[in-house]
Formats: sequence, structure tokens, C-alpha cells
Amino acid sequence: MEYENSSSIWDGVYYHSHLFGGLMLTAALLGLSSSYFGGLGSSYLPCMLSDLGVFYKKKCEKKRIRVYMDGCFDLMHYGHANALRQAKALGDELVVGVVSDEEIVANKGPPVLSMEERLALVSGLKWVDEVIANAPYAITEKFMNSLFNEHKIDYIIHGDDPCLLPDGTDAYALAKTAGRYKQIKRTEGVSSTDIVGRILSSLKDAEACENHDNTSSLPGDDHKESQSNSSHISQFLPTSRRIVQFSNGKGPGPNARVVYIDGAFDLFHAGHVEILRSARQLGDFLLVGIHTDQIVSEHRGKGHPIMHLHERSLSVLACSYVDEVIIGAPWEVTRDMVTTFNISLVVHGTVAESNSLLAGESDPYAVPKSMGIFRMLDSLKNITTTSVAQRIVANHDAYLKRNAKKAESEKKYYAEKVHVSGD
Repeated sequence: MEYENSSSIWDGVYYHSHLFGGLMLTAALLGLSSSYFGGLGSSYLPCMLSDLGVFYKKKCEKKRIRVYMDGCFDLMHYGHANALRQAKALGDELVVGVVSDEEIVANKGPPVLSMEERLALVSGLKWVDEVIANAPYAITEKFMNSLFNEHKIDYIIHGDDPCLLPDGTDAYALAKTAGRYKQIKRTEGVSSTDIVGRILSSLKDAEACENHDNTSSLPGDDHKESQSNSSHISQFLPTSRRIVQFSNGKGPGPNARVVYIDGAFDLFHAGHVEILRSARQLGDFLLVGIHTDQIVSEHRGKGHPIMHLHERSLSVLACSYVDEVIIGAPWEVTRDMVTTFNISLVVHGTVAESNSLLAGESDPYAVPKSMGIFRMLDSLKNITTTSVAQRIVANHDAYLKRNAKKAESEKKYYAEKVHVSGD
């Protein structure tokens, strides 16, 4: 039989002092002492007291706070990840609702990613504990009650930017009225609307560049091109603190099997999540190399990458399968890299951008292949950065309309913006 430690017993003495005093008095009157019990030591006192059933006080476990945050999570980016990181900090367990395709169409316009892809992205984040698929866009009374009663949610979380329904009402009004609403700070410098704009702008730039090569330039053309390139420059301001917040802060153990995979990881998507998961299963520590903007541009052409180096690094760091990243990894995996990071295995997916290798360029994995530590991994999804961009191109008019509408609310938000404390 197991007993609680002595602190629990003395808790019983404290809370039931009148009973304890009565027992001591009775013992004194009967002339009881330790010798009366035939030499029973004080170590038997817990057993005796527990059998009496008066001092056995069980410690109450602290209630775990469960918080809920929802979103479309279309074109998943580091801003989404940072919002969920902040939400997790407000509780012990984070439950995330992924809004259905139908609800997104009704309230915002067509989503770029399918429900399955969005679920894979959200589930792959290091701060997410549970996911609810096909969540409603607005917190209705029925859904709110199911959150509180079935999912045991304590608080509903959203960013400081307003979330309005088509009729102009607040999507979180009921949660606020119920006193179960908490707010986090919006991550500046990125949004799905902004990313769609960057993609459309990059395609326009690529077409302009192609036309420029076929025709002679006119005075002022270079200026127009410069304006086009700057129209969707990222407003993200990277800080060391943000990187620390996303990082695990731990290195590999002395005997850890370190697996290395590299790439652009532009427009972080479900295909990236799956290949990182597969890579992590092959070792104890997953090191991911993120190529520089210059390397990506050289291999994929003008207008790439869509997301710059620090943005791409944060998206990869947010993935639960990733232990560490190299921010600005070289194109070739050298012997010195293998030695420095104690790499046991270098892997690469079977699905990649078709133009990733330039004509006449040497194999970037020649060294690990010669060392017998290279392996190709089957990519479980055919999705690529290019295929995601092509979905937007295929629905060009719909996304232009969606962006124009969203751009107005973004403009209003920044015009009325005030400082909100938080990180």
C-alpha cells in the first residue's frame, strides 16, 4: 500500500486540529506512549493515521486551462504561427478550429488551399494540441456552448484586428459578452491577402521581364519596373527575439542522429510538412537548411522567392518536426558542413521545383552521396510552391476581387491602429 508523503499528513493535522488534539489528549489520559505499542517506530504513524481516515488529504490537481482559436489558415504563414504561439501562452492546451471551405467562400472568397491541406499545416505546428475541422466562421451560441461543454474550453482567443461578418457585426461578440474572450497582438507585416498580392505581382513582373527581353525598352521603363517590384515588398521587421520565441533552444545530444534537409520552403505548404515529418522520423534531430533569397532567385527566376529568408525561416521553425534551422544555408552540402553539424544523413524529397538545378551546375549532394549518407525521400504530396501560385492564377479575377475588398479593411486597420502590448 502506498501513502502520501508526510506533508499531506501534516496538512491533515492543520485542517483537523481539533480532532488531532482530541486524540492526543485521549492518548495522554490512557498513558499511551511509543513503548505501549511494543516498540513500533514513528515510521508506522502514517499507516495508523491513514487507517483512521481523518488526516488523509488528497492534493488537488491544478486545472489545466484550455483555450480556443480559430481561423481560415489559408496560405499559412508565420503570422498565423505567431498568433497560435501567443494563444498557447494564455493557457495549457490549445485547440484550433479550422474554418470550412464553404464558410470561407461565403465570408471572404475562395480559399487557395483545401481543408485537408490547411488541417495538415495547422496540425503540424508545435503549439497546437487539438484541431477541430470545419469550424464556423462566426462564433454562434450553439457552437460556443459546444466549445464550453464538449471541448471544455475556458477562453476564446482572437487578434486585435477586427473580424467582421458580411453584415458588419463582430464575429466574436457572443464570446465577449460571455466574458470568455481574450485578445492577442496581431503579427505585423504579413497576411494571406498580402501574400496573394505578392504572387500576383511576381507573375506580373515575370511577364514584364519576358516582354522586356523581346522588345526594346523605352525611357522610364526601368522606373516602372522598380515601382512594380516594390509594390509588394514585405513589411516584416525580423528581430532576434522573434526567432528565439520560435526556436526550441536545444541542440542535438552527443550521440544524436542528425538528419539534414534543405530547400527554399517558400509559401510553406502541406507538402513541406509531410516531407519534414518523414525526415524527422529517420533520426533524433532534424536540421533544416533555408536557402538565401539570392540562391532561390537564381534557380527559380525573377519574382522568387515570394517570402523572404527570415519569413521562410520562421515558418519552418514553427513546424513541430523541426529542431533547428540554418538561416541562409549554402546550395551545396559540403564535407565541412557534415562535420560541423555532425550530420548522419542528408535527405531530399522526390517532388521539387522542376527548374531547381541550373544548366551545367554540379550536383549539390555530391559529397553526401560519396560518403554514403544521402537518401531520397518519397514525397507524399505533389503540391509545390509553383502549383500553389498557379491556383491563384487560375482564379485570377476572383482573387483580385477578394484582395481589393480585404485591402480596404487592412488599410482601415492600419489607419486606426494603436499600440497593443504583447509579443
